[in-house]
This record gives sequence, C-alpha cells and structure tokens, in this order.
Amino acid sequence: MRIGIDLRLVYHRQAGISWYALRLLRALSHIDHENEYVLLQHRKQTQPLVDAPNFSVATLMTPVHARFEQWPLSLETGLLGLDLIHSPDFIPPMHNRIPAVITVHDLAFLRYPNFVTVDAARYYGQTELAVKRASRIIAVSNSTRADLVTLLGAPESKINVIHEAAAPFYQPISPDTARQRLQAANMQVPTSFMLAVGTIEPRKNLGTLLRACVHLKNDYGIAIPLVFAGEPGWLFEDVRAFVHNNKLSDDVIFLGKVQNKELRALYNLATVFVHPAFYEGFGLPPLEAMACGAPVLCSNAGSLPEVVGDAALLAPPEDVEAWTIAIQRLLQDETLRQEFCHKGLQRTQMFSWEKAATQTLEVYKQAVEL
Repeated sequence: MRIGIDLRLVYHRQAGISWYALRLLRALSHIDHENEYVLLQHRKQTQPLVDAPNFSVATLMTPVHARFEQWPLSLETGLLGLDLIHSPDFIPPMHNRIPAVITVHDLAFLRYPNFVTVDAARYYGQTELAVKRASRIIAVSNSTRADLVTLLGAPESKINVIHEAAAPFYQPISPDTARQRLQAANMQVPTSFMLAVGTIEPRKNLGTLLRACVHLKNDYGIAIPLVFAGEPGWLFEDVRAFVHNNKLSDDVIFLGKVQNKELRALYNLATVFVHPAFYEGFGLPPLEAMACGAPVLCSNAGSLPEVVGDAALLAPPEDVEAWTIAIQRLLQDETLRQEFCHKGLQRTQMFSWEKAATQTLEVYKQAVEL
C-alpha cells in the first residue's frame, strides 16, 4: 500500500494531535517495512518528520484549517497515487475517492460548544461529514466511540478503538537528575508542588482547581504551590485574573510551554499531578504522569476513568469541595501517594505505541479491502 498521512498541523502546533501522529508513525516505522508511507507535510517543513527507508515526503501547498481548504487538499492528494490517506486531525479530503481513515480524538465541540473558539467550531464542525466520508474511523477511547455513535450516528461497525500511550521517554528518574534537567533549562520549581499540564483553556477546568486551592489555603491552612506547564490558550486572561483577585500570585506558577525533557522532570518531581478537565477524548498527561511515578488526581469525566482505571484518585470536575478534600488526602497521606505511584506505573504497562501501531495497520488493511 501507498499510505499518505496528513501531518500539516505539526508545523503550526506540536500538541496533542501532532504528538499522536508523530508517535504513531515512529512506531509504524519500527514494525512495518513493507508498505510505503508518504508524509504529507506543510510546505515550509521539507525535512522528513519520520526517517525510515519506506517513508517519503510530499509537501503540500494547501494551508491547514483554512476556510477553503477542501478543494485544493483533495486535488493535491489526488495526484499522489495514494492507496489510502490517514487524517489524524479528524478531517480527510472530501472531494476525491481515496479510501480514508480518520482519527477522532474527542467531540468536545459538540459536548461543550461554549468551550471552543469560532474557528475551531467551524473546522471540527465538518466531523459529521468526515465520519460519512471515511472508510474506517479510529476512536482513541471507548468514550469517544460512544460519543461518535450517540452524537453523530456513526455505525459502530465502522469504528476501531485504539488507545494512545505515554511515550517510552516518560519514565522515573532520580530527583537529582530531574532538578539538574530543570536547572539546565533555567527553570525553578519549589521543593513540593502540585502540577497541571496542558493548554490553559476553559475545557481544562482550571477554575475548579484554583477554587480548591483557595479553600485549601483559607480553610485548611495548606498553601502548596501549583505549577502550570502549558501554553496560554483561549480565555487565559480569566485564569490570570482569578489568581490575582484571590491573592494566589505567590502560590501559582505559570511556566508556559515546556519541552519534553523538562516535562519529564516536572512529572518526576511533582508531589501530586492534578487534571480536572471537564472532558477528554483520551487524556495523555495523566498517563504520562503515572509513567513517571507521580500520584494522580483527575476528574471522573469523559475517557479519564477508562484511561487511569483504579490507579488514580477521581473527583467530579465541578465539585470544588471534593477536589479540596482529595488534594488534602493526597498531600497529607504519603502511604496513599505511594499506593497510587505503584498502581500508576503498573497501569501504564497496558498501553504502548507499538500495540497502537499494530492495530492501526490492521485498520489500514480493512479500509482498502472495502
């Protein structure tokens, strides 16, 4: 097979979807030496994102997420002699007949339309058409598969659930090594801290977490620093304003975008990892944190219970009191933290990119055999 993979988004943003695509392709390059892969990259990204003998690059002129993207994208990909195209970012070319596999990470734009920007709603609003167009659909969790069926009427027989995984890079390291890594990057964190990771935007529900911090400080006398590792997103200024208005400026640290080596160090040093998201299609940060041996507290929403199992403490995303009590328990009970550290390390062994790549390769075969 000659398989095209749409990687144009990677040039603009190396975040969840881009990392999914890159890690999947690197795993495919290790297990599949027979099929030919064509990396459909942004015109300004000419070097191969994955280097392997059966991988080549086709640079596309069509801009990603553009309002009039579909016709030029369909034309460009239609000229490449592809047997199959995989669109990790939901939306495939709509106007050619190349068999298409799409990955649907979540349906947040339908579940929480007030949490997405106008541009994001416009682009991902094409997902219903993409579901009809696709030969096969990869859902990254059973939760996302259920949403596809109930919200978009996708036939279950067309959907394969393939879980993501933490990259092998995320693993326990010594505290000294972790602190040396942060010092080399001119990054300072307290001796003890809570860690939250991800783009700072409404869906991540940092409001509940910050309100819990206020309760911990005012009602329980606990003022542990909270460290955010992630780029400012939509409505970030509201978070900043809450921190200022509630006198949390000395207790909250915004690190901005953090590279992988520093992120691994942060996971390893965190006293508790917290992830209060209203909704996740999969939710990699809790899994990455567990792979590094951090005790995890996350919301019981979306796919998160499916991902963490019994290896993390769960709380309802809008219940500030529950979050306050859960954080207090973890901070004051070292035995409980160690229990979740151990369970988390075991839980991560259930997920791997090699397993995901093997399952994805089978989906490719199903798509072209239709």
